[in-house]
Amino acid sequence: MIELSKIYAAKEKVYDVAIKTPFNYSRFLSNDKYNIYLKCENLQTIGAYKIRGAYNKIASLNEEQKKLGVVAASAGNHAQGVAFSASKFGIAAHIVMPESTPVNKVSSTANLGANVILKGDNFDEAYAYAKELEKTKNLTFIHPFADPFVMAGQGTIFLELIEELNNISYIIVPVGGGGLISGIVSAAKQINPNIKLIGVQSKGASAMLNSFNEGKIINSNKVKTIADGIAVRDVNEDSFNIIKNNVDDMVMVSDEEIANAVLFLLEQHKQVVEGAGAASVAAVMHGKIPNLSGNVVCILSGGNIDITMLNNIIEKGLIKSYRKMQICVTLIDKAGALLDLTKALKDAQANIIKVDYDRLGTDFGDANITITLETKGKAHQEEVGKILKEQGFTFKEIK
Repeated sequence: MIELSKIYAAKEKVYDVAIKTPFNYSRFLSNDKYNIYLKCENLQTIGAYKIRGAYNKIASLNEEQKKLGVVAASAGNHAQGVAFSASKFGIAAHIVMPESTPVNKVSSTANLGANVILKGDNFDEAYAYAKELEKTKNLTFIHPFADPFVMAGQGTIFLELIEELNNISYIIVPVGGGGLISGIVSAAKQINPNIKLIGVQSKGASAMLNSFNEGKIINSNKVKTIADGIAVRDVNEDSFNIIKNNVDDMVMVSDEEIANAVLFLLEQHKQVVEGAGAASVAAVMHGKIPNLSGNVVCILSGGNIDITMLNNIIEKGLIKSYRKMQICVTLIDKAGALLDLTKALKDAQANIIKVDYDRLGTDFGDANITITLETKGKAHQEEVGKILKEQGFTFKEIK
């Protein structure tokens, strides 16, 4: 566990670059059993909490280390945190990012003055290359999570929380490498041991959760998730030990559930949140945490989402929430057939978004019509199907 004094010391530094982010009550997520609050680190200086830990670490370097420069590995947010912090001190920063890193995170890091190097298929491969540069160029490595200064910086989030709310029951935190939850749990358990800390991982990157459940480190063979900010393959021993000994529970959410949470936050709270940042809300929305009660804080860890990914997430979220459906209907290829189908959909009050007409993929004299519909929920989709069947149309839903 990180000493509380080090977290308070970090508090004296981080606001050179960080801001105290908004703390908002969610009437949409709250009910008679619990009150949900959102800690909006997606609105942080660089769009994510990572600036806190990166700056605290770089501020601790001696003059010789600053002169030689720093190196880091990151899927995006830590990269921007290191680049921004290094620029404040006039330090050269070399950032190794996976080749799959969203273009907005790459360009944002480069625009902050860092030397960006794209290497590897995931964070762990980028990390290995960054460690090579550390040795060959005699640079100081700024770890994205397994460093006491970095963890202490992240722990300052909890110090802000207790300024806003003095009777917190639960804090729900997205987990990748574990630096964020390690810092928050260190501060929380030393100030109020009764607060329960719940970590959330994506199903496609669940090494820390598996390790937590088994009580020993279990690395993954690969990671695949829309939550690129928490797509960590291997478990670090330092952060694992803090989590194992202090975090109360860990839960898992799917990419579909994360997508639903991103859409929910965008639509209901007007908050742009990346997949990793929405994992905490996904856990609440989909009932992953049993017996939740009292005042609950969900950490929205970041908002640096690629526009293309946001579009994909919105599409997945709309389908998951029964707001959109696709059907394929086979019609006799004659005048008026499509008109009859559209009249049936009008009767069902389903709005047509897109129509594709295919004569080649079916029997002669027929045509496959693929229609994308805007719907108002599961019951409405069932009503659409009922009306189509009543009017003699044979169709299949495309998932």
